[in-house]
Amino acid sequence: MPNKIIDAKAAAALVHDGDAITTSGFVGIGVPDALLAAIEDRFLETGAPSGLTLLFAAGQGDGKTRGLNRLGDAGLLKRVVGGHWGLIPRVAALAIQNEIEAYNLPQGVISQLYRDIAAKKPAHLSRVGLETFVDPRLDGGKLNARTTDDLVTLTEIDGETYLQYRTFPLDVGLLRGTTADERGNVTMEREALVLDNLAQAMAVKNSGGVVIVQVERIAKAGSLDPRAVVLPAALVDAVVLAPPELHEQTYATQYSPAFAQRIRAPEGALPPMKLGPRKVIARRAAFELPVNGVVNLGIGMPEGVADVAGEEGLLDHVTLTAEPGVIGGQPASGLDFGAAVNTDAIIPQNAQFDFYDGGGLDLSCLGLAEADAVGNVNVSKFGPRLAGAGGFINISQNARRLVFTGTFSAGGFKAEIADGALNIVSEGAACKFVDGVGHVTFSGARAARLGQPVLYVTERCVFELREGGLALTEIAPGVDLERDVLSLMAFRPIVDEVALMDPRIFRPEPMGLRIDLLHLDLADRIALGPDGRALYLNFEKLRVRTLDEVEKIRAQVEKVCAPLGHRVDVIVNYDGARIEEEVEADYAAMVADLTERFYDRVTRYSGSAFMRMKLGKTLGRGRPDHVFETQEEAKRFLGQTQGRT
Repeated sequence: MPNKIIDAKAAAALVHDGDAITTSGFVGIGVPDALLAAIEDRFLETGAPSGLTLLFAAGQGDGKTRGLNRLGDAGLLKRVVGGHWGLIPRVAALAIQNEIEAYNLPQGVISQLYRDIAAKKPAHLSRVGLETFVDPRLDGGKLNARTTDDLVTLTEIDGETYLQYRTFPLDVGLLRGTTADERGNVTMEREALVLDNLAQAMAVKNSGGVVIVQVERIAKAGSLDPRAVVLPAALVDAVVLAPPELHEQTYATQYSPAFAQRIRAPEGALPPMKLGPRKVIARRAAFELPVNGVVNLGIGMPEGVADVAGEEGLLDHVTLTAEPGVIGGQPASGLDFGAAVNTDAIIPQNAQFDFYDGGGLDLSCLGLAEADAVGNVNVSKFGPRLAGAGGFINISQNARRLVFTGTFSAGGFKAEIADGALNIVSEGAACKFVDGVGHVTFSGARAARLGQPVLYVTERCVFELREGGLALTEIAPGVDLERDVLSLMAFRPIVDEVALMDPRIFRPEPMGLRIDLLHLDLADRIALGPDGRALYLNFEKLRVRTLDEVEKIRAQVEKVCAPLGHRVDVIVNYDGARIEEEVEADYAAMVADLTERFYDRVTRYSGSAFMRMKLGKTLGRGRPDHVFETQEEAKRFLGQTQGRT
């Protein structure tokens, strides 16, 4: 077989005017900067190649000059179909100025589109994007007036509506690996991610195109372990040896063996966040983490949830993931985002989105840039500023539970945490809670209609999505409800009961969240009175979300009551407790079973009228005097009913 090693200049000459190209990368991971730089240099010197169509899934850039920013010269690009635009301002400026045709499609859809192009399918079929700006009934993913072709259309199968994303052939693939042998077999052992390289190479090859791969070292032909080869030589036409400065592992790290999963990083390798608004938001979001569940963390503000989970000792009890293919471990942040340490696995990006789209996520924490009264969220386009949706649409539409995270206002906002309270030093110029979002990246109406649980977490308050729109449910200590929240919003949210955010969120020491989420304190929460005749169940702020948690409560009550040989009176504190709808029936059955076996008189209390109503409904008592507002009322009830059967 021929030696496929060529220099970057020769590689750039393989790209012709009008070609459709695709590039690998996620932020700064796996981006073929040496190839992109060579193409830009050639264009600036000769004017060729020009009029290119670019297809890319994840954002590939540093927000300045690297990555796809190298293709931001006027005339080089004609059409761009991309998933995330926020890191490529030079290219985004061309779209905003109407100088190129520009589309923003969901990152996961583009990732999966490569496989459909490889298989020569006419289109990719998906529910992802329905009722967002990608839906042709809104914008069809088009970003400016110059963009007129319909890449997204509607279709129906068995009465259900889908989006149909059109495929098109690709002429050039610009990809990246670690080691190539002389024949063109490529491995990726020092890369932080494997991304869509294999699917992209197949898509280009089956389109009759040219696959060019940038690597950092060359090996003798036939010397690579076949199991380590990600791109076989049959799919690779040319290999370029890149200089180190154009082949960094991430845009923040030249090389980390921990990001390549060559070593396990010690605890504390990623230092904890400083206490401030960002950490407050991450901490409140972390209260929603599902034990033994699978979680996605988005870029930006949600990255802090991983830091909090590490600080609270929860990483062994929840599987954190990131959309480019990270499963398990602790995701990194900033320009390292996409990399992770101590992972369970690194899988292809398209496979990760298959899992996400099918409902594999128990929870996702995503960013919040704008929200409106019906719960719509915009993170993709703000007037002249183009960010793009990235994987946001795939993830937000399909996660079982959703938490949006962001500061309440933007543009000069500053706040301090002192003495367990939030002090707003300067208010942002713009409140994020607006009359109507400028771009519908997430449809609140659709989520409410489908019953998807959604929270909107800021540093000063928390909202939840209800059928009637956003409801204010929590407020931070030190914050005035009218002055600091309601008067700044462009709409009036639903305001029923507003609880205080957990005070531990605003203190410098770890919160002990591991105890809460793992129910390690059940033995302290379930205790007999001194005479052995009364059982006290302190379920204050207890979260019951799974059948396993229901069974833990049953087991602890049995452990206490079974040896007694007599029934007990019971007082249950439900202040701040939450029983999720998914387990309400199981919880009620557990309570009924324990009541039949061990309980005599039972009384409950909660300061929340909503919780009292829910308890009455869930436990099926039909007797409102069994659920009181205070402990004193509950005890008084027991005294009044003493001796009754």
